[in-house]
Amino acid sequence: MKNIKLWLFAIILFGSVQAMSQTQVVKGKIYDAQSEFPLFGANIILLDSDPIVGAVSDPDGNFRIDNVPVGRQVFVVQYIGYKTITLPNVLVTAGKEVVLDIKLEESVETLESFVVTSDADKDLPLNDMAKVSARTFDLEEVTRFSGGRNDIARLATTFAGVSAPNDSRNDIVVRGNSPTGLLWRIEGIPIGTTNHFATLGTTGGPVNALNTNLLRTSDFLTGAFPAEYGNANAAVFDVNFRNGNTDKVEFTGQVSAYSGAELMVEGPISRKNESSYLVSYRYGIASLAATGTSATPYYQDLSFKVNLGQTKIGKVELFGFGGTSDIDFLGDEIDDTDLFSNPNQDAFIENELGLVGLSHTIRLDNTAYLKTVFGASTNFNQYLQDNLIKDNNGNTLNSYRATNVFNRENRFTVSSTLNKKFSARFNLRAGLVNEKYDLDLFTSDRDNRSEIPDDNNDGIPDYLVNIRDYQDGYHITQVFAQGEYKFNDDWSLTGGIHSQYHGFTEDMSLEPRLALSWQADNSKRFSLAYGRHAQSIAAPILFLREEVADNQFEMTNRDLEFMYSNHYVFAFDWNLAPSWRLKAETYYQDIFNVPVQATPSSYSVINEGADFIFDEEGSLVNEGTGRNLGLEITLEKFFNNDFYLLATTSIFDSKYKGSDGVERNTAFNNQFVLNTLFGKEWKFGEGGRNAWTFDTKLTTAGGNPYTPIDLDATRANAGREVTRDEIAYSEKYNSYFRWDVKFGVRLNSKKKNVSHQFFIDLQNVTNRKNEFVKRYNEVTDEINVVEQIGFFPDIMYRIQF
Repeated sequence: MKNIKLWLFAIILFGSVQAMSQTQVVKGKIYDAQSEFPLFGANIILLDSDPIVGAVSDPDGNFRIDNVPVGRQVFVVQYIGYKTITLPNVLVTAGKEVVLDIKLEESVETLESFVVTSDADKDLPLNDMAKVSARTFDLEEVTRFSGGRNDIARLATTFAGVSAPNDSRNDIVVRGNSPTGLLWRIEGIPIGTTNHFATLGTTGGPVNALNTNLLRTSDFLTGAFPAEYGNANAAVFDVNFRNGNTDKVEFTGQVSAYSGAELMVEGPISRKNESSYLVSYRYGIASLAATGTSATPYYQDLSFKVNLGQTKIGKVELFGFGGTSDIDFLGDEIDDTDLFSNPNQDAFIENELGLVGLSHTIRLDNTAYLKTVFGASTNFNQYLQDNLIKDNNGNTLNSYRATNVFNRENRFTVSSTLNKKFSARFNLRAGLVNEKYDLDLFTSDRDNRSEIPDDNNDGIPDYLVNIRDYQDGYHITQVFAQGEYKFNDDWSLTGGIHSQYHGFTEDMSLEPRLALSWQADNSKRFSLAYGRHAQSIAAPILFLREEVADNQFEMTNRDLEFMYSNHYVFAFDWNLAPSWRLKAETYYQDIFNVPVQATPSSYSVINEGADFIFDEEGSLVNEGTGRNLGLEITLEKFFNNDFYLLATTSIFDSKYKGSDGVERNTAFNNQFVLNTLFGKEWKFGEGGRNAWTFDTKLTTAGGNPYTPIDLDATRANAGREVTRDEIAYSEKYNSYFRWDVKFGVRLNSKKKNVSHQFFIDLQNVTNRKNEFVKRYNEVTDEINVVEQIGFFPDIMYRIQF
């Protein structure tokens, strides 16, 4: 508390200094939205400037505006024959030049004069083929919203349709689907996960390794997505890295209790061909943060992008990120309320992840380009567990190795996309993605397995069972084609086909996609979309070894086919007033070909993916089904007049059927999620270039269903949990509630190009101890409730110069 008071005193003292006016550079490129060809002669004007401040784009689409006042600004972008847009809420600071990538849509109908027809707000994604269930996000949003921990995955929980009532992990549950149905795509390259401490087959984790300071405006899609996205049936994070500054060297320093200490540098390589570099290193200091455990996690990551600019062979970019993480849980140093560990065990965890990619874009003419990306990624996790043998007083007498997990997944990917704009009416995009998987998977275990004998009665099971042991590779190849036809400026039709082939299971899918959009008037838009989405089975299930005879193991799930989901979405967008939007979407998802047990059972793969491990179920067949339906309402006031508001309501129902034919709740059917976010800024200093900030977020959600534990059967099973599967997911945890409040200040130096940002984010201010899990406790020999973390203050300071 003493340190917090010192921080606040320093910020208040600095903010009270009399400030002189300060300006900054706003620059960037203006493109055609479909062909991405630079537009020569486009106008960009600072709104309400007197005298007029603006610029005209050069033959390469570049523009530069000097002497833009710091603060939040609005720009208007105009070009004959194209729909004029406004760019609201552009944050200009003294410490960093603003770089804008602006895409204009050519009008199907002739425009003889400049008319402002739309706002470049969050209601429209960057991918012009996405007509429903999509929105953009950017760095400013990630850092602005309260409770986000500088994590783009946690940012997504503020959007309609997304549920994450788990403070310890950033798993994304979209419309009742498993988090395993999420696709992470970085600069066009699919990647298994972006998280530290991640495990094989999962997409979430405690800490995200993606550095938000490198983010360019990106897309998040939650259903019926376009044909270019495959091997996912729930949602897509389509993330892009920004380029470094092409004119000057800039630095960013940042310290946060949760995301760690960071230093980033960017600058030009050659101004002649607009090449640049951007690199950032971050070291986690989560020992200062609330992580749900008394053990100390260590993690670090490096992110970079090198833009070689326009070369003789086209535009070339090199990008990547990588990180390491580790944590040791020592049983004698933790208690039975720890979210992740057991006081009767020592556990040692190490993780590595990384991606490096090379992107090449060549223009075929002013209407077409070919973009090819080569990528290599890795994901490694090691888990070693020693069980402790203790006396009646809790003193450790002996220990033995109970679990060994060594998993490495390497991917080598090539992605190539051809984009052709035939006219203002018709645009076509086609391509392929080929992923070569190299796997080295090994898991051996004897933890609480009653079937393993202890012939010498020393308390140590006589041998370990090899659950997974696979060292080989396979390909997943995807091809797609999609086009958009605009009947006029109000009606458009998007259609496409996606197909993929799994080299290990030899299964192939065919997935049609279709969307229709009608702009009824300047304020109302109706959209209807359908998509079939196939997803391969997660590696921990596909390569599981099942005991089929005495000490004889086989991979009985090796022939599992893709599971499918048909998405039907109807959307209504209404711009109530300038900067105000009301959006409603209703959807139905028909899920089939889900792996379930061959004999009557409640088990289904549809419930996997919200933990670090998967169930050990073999001999599965693709005969299960499921369905999700729901309604989402979003009321949003985009940041304007110094405040914003975001209120989302998601009401849904998620059901499944196992091989017993009984319809049940899925593990993710918490049925409702309500979010309310509000933020306000108060300007101070000459010209209003500094600001006090206030942000708050209120979230409540239904409790997740769970399967009750059979206590007597668990005790008889050497402490390995036995659940009452005949009434699977029949009970629910208590509803989730959390309120976060953030106070901050943004300061711009009075003489130098330096900006400061400081905030204190008071997370879970009511100290609500939401239920985490009910599990069997070996120490108490009872079923106990483990609670999530309570109140926690996160502090961040950022300097840019």
